[in-house]
Amino acid sequence: MAALTLATRSSLATAALVLLAGCTSEPDAGPAPAGESSATTSAEPEAAETPTETPTETPTETQSPEPPPNPISIAALAQADLTGGGLRLGAVRERTPAYTSYDVTFASTTAGDGTAPLRISGVLNVPTGRAPQGGGWPAVVLGHGYIDPAYYVRGQGMTRERGFLAQRGYVALHVDYRNHAESSDDPRIESAVRLGYATDVIAAAQALQESRDVRVDPDRIALFGRSMGGGVMLKALAIDPGLFAAGVGWASVSSLEGQNFDHFQRPDAPVAQLEAAFRGRHGLPDEDPAFWRGVSPRPSFGDITEPVLMVHGRFDDTCPPPWATATQRALTEAGVDSTLEWYDDGHAFGPAFVAAMDRTVRFLDNRMPA
Repeated sequence: MAALTLATRSSLATAALVLLAGCTSEPDAGPAPAGESSATTSAEPEAAETPTETPTETPTETQSPEPPPNPISIAALAQADLTGGGLRLGAVRERTPAYTSYDVTFASTTAGDGTAPLRISGVLNVPTGRAPQGGGWPAVVLGHGYIDPAYYVRGQGMTRERGFLAQRGYVALHVDYRNHAESSDDPRIESAVRLGYATDVIAAAQALQESRDVRVDPDRIALFGRSMGGGVMLKALAIDPGLFAAGVGWASVSSLEGQNFDHFQRPDAPVAQLEAAFRGRHGLPDEDPAFWRGVSPRPSFGDITEPVLMVHGRFDDTCPPPWATATQRALTEAGVDSTLEWYDDGHAFGPAFVAAMDRTVRFLDNRMPA
C-alpha cells in the first residue's frame, strides 16, 4: 500500500480514516536510395532569376511550461526526493525455529519537502539461518489495512502473513505507517488523504536495502498490501517505479479514491460535516474530481513497471469484488503484467488463507528468483 504511513476520536475523523481503507509525427523520408538521383534535368533553358521579397521571420510558437502538479498528488510525490533508511532492530518479540521477530524503527521522509523525517515503527521477521549466497534474503514490505489508529498496536493487521513469509525464507517488514503505534505523528496526514502511507512503505524498502543488520537482496524486495494497504501498494508502485520487484494486493480497496470516499466515508457523516472538514483544502469527489483522480493510483498505472498479483474473495462484503475486476482491467490496459486470483472467501481470508498465501509465495518466487 503503503507507502512508506495523529489519531482523532471524533466521529468525523474516524470516518476520514477509513478513506483509502479500507493516474506522432511522420518519420523523415530520408535520402534517396543509392544509384538514384533526386535531381532532374531539362532541355529547356533556365529561367532568369527573379528577385524575391526579403523573407520575414515567422514568429515561433512558444509552449508554456506545464504547471506543477498539485502538492497533494501521486504526481507530486513521484517528482519528490523520497528517502528512507536507518533501520534499527529493537527488542526481540518472538523466536521460533523458523524465524526471529524484532521491533524495529526506520526513518521516512515527511513529504519530500526537506522537512525532518518521521520515525516509523514496525515489526521485522528474519528467517533462521544464514542468508542465501549472493545478494541476501528476498524481502517483503507489508502494508496493513485500516485499523483505527486510536486502538492500533505495533505489527497489527498482517501477523499471519508476516509469519508465513518468514517460514518460506522471506524477510518480512510490517510497516505501522505514520500516526500508528510508536510512529511519529504527521499533522497533515488527513489533509493529504493519507498519501504519506505510500511514502512510508517506500522508505521501508530503502531502509532494508541499506541495512547492515539484516542482509537483504536489494533487487528482490516486494510490496504486499491488504485492504487499504492494497491501495497503498498501487500508489507506491506508481510513485517509485523500479524500487520494488513485485506488488501483491489482497482484498484491495478501489484504485479510484472518489469511489472509496463514497463507499466508506460519505455514509458515516453528514455531508455538511464532510464539506467543512475539506473546506480550504479540496472539495468532495463530485465537487473536485481532478483532485481525487490525482490522489488515485489508477490514472498512473502506466508508470508501474513491476508485475502485480491481485487476490480477492468472491464474498468480500467490505471491498466489493467489482473493484478488483476494474482495477485488474485498468492494469492490463495500461500494460502492467498483472494477474487476478479469486477465492471462495470473504474480506479477511479465513478458509482460503493458506491456499492464497501459497499462491502469493509462488508468485514471489517466480518474479524474484534467486
